[in-house]
Amino acid sequence: MLKPVTSEKAVRMIEADNTLLFEAEREAKKPEIKKEIEDIFKVKVEKVKTFIRGNKKYAYVKLDKKNPAIDVATKLGMI
Repeated sequence: MLKPVTSEKAVRMIEADNTLLFEAEREAKKPEIKKEIEDIFKVKVEKVKTFIRGNKKYAYVKLDKKNPAIDVATKLGMI
């Protein structure tokens, strides 16, 4: 289960890097995160980077150039 993060930095990354930030389940693997994003939003994911802070796992999801992250963010109500 992915939950979008709507911090100021996350919004800047959407505009600058075509990247979305999600809070993911700690056990989730990169391929699972990629598949979930592609299935839900019908977009192509270029790369997934993850990191763990505290007891939470976060995923930076960089979308393909053909799929603007701002469109996905608008669907999610982030912008």
